[in-house]
This record gives sequence, structure tokens and C-alpha cells, in this order.
Amino acid sequence: MLGLTLGTVRFMFPNVLSEPPSTFKAGDTSSFEENKVDDKFKEIGAWVIRAKDERGRDIIYALSTTCTHLGCTPNWLESEKKFKCPCHGSGFKISGVNFEGPAPRPLERYAIKKNDDGQIIVDKSRKFQKEIGQWDDPDSYVLL
Repeated sequence: MLGLTLGTVRFMFPNVLSEPPSTFKAGDTSSFEENKVDDKFKEIGAWVIRAKDERGRDIIYALSTTCTHLGCTPNWLESEKKFKCPCHGSGFKISGVNFEGPAPRPLERYAIKKNDDGQIIVDKSRKFQKEIGQWDDPDSYVLL
């Protein structure tokens, strides 16, 4: 009888999952070194990177930490200057472009902007895919 009562009471309360906020402050633009991956936001699903883009412009962008093959989380290998997925060996350049392994496409970028006070804001609710030309969208990077 007690089990039935507890089961009924438990049914009355929904399961609640706490998720990290989709938007977060990543810091001041001056805190990002060129060609360095800032992985302090890896636990909430993002890498923030300052690097040159394909046109040679100095930009900051945020990459998703989800491998485009099966959704594992790659690791940044500083000595090899690449992201490497431990599950099936996919490799991604610092830009997020896939170049080895089974990943079918580059990592996705998140929306990013600079506030008036110089703070970088990342919005994980908006994603951009290179293969359909979305990395050209000004919301997918901050131009320095």
C-alpha cells in the first residue's frame, strides 16, 4: 500500500532537467590569444577561439563541442593543433573544418557578438553550418 501511495505522489511531480543557459558571457575580447582554443566553456558545450579566417581576418568564434559524426565530444590537442574525437577518430582543424575520420561535416558555430563594454556573448540557441554557407553570416563571428 505504501509503495502505491508513494508511486502516486511521485507521479504528481514532473521530471525536471536543469540545463545550462543557452547564452553566456565568454569574457573580454582582449582575453583571447590568437590561435588558441579557450576550453573553459567545454563543459557547457562550447569552445571560444580567436584565429584568422579564410580571408585572413582576425576573428573570434564559438564552436560546438559536439562531433558531427555521432555526437561525441572531441578534445583539443594543443600539440597537434586539432580537435580529435575519441570515439571514432574524427579530426577537425582549429577552424572546425573536418579533415580526417568519419565526421561528414565541420563542427557547428554558435551565434556570437560583442557588447558595448567589449564582452563576448555566445548564444548556443543559434547554430551556423559551414557547408550551407552560414559561416559567412556576421552573427557567426566577431571581427576584431
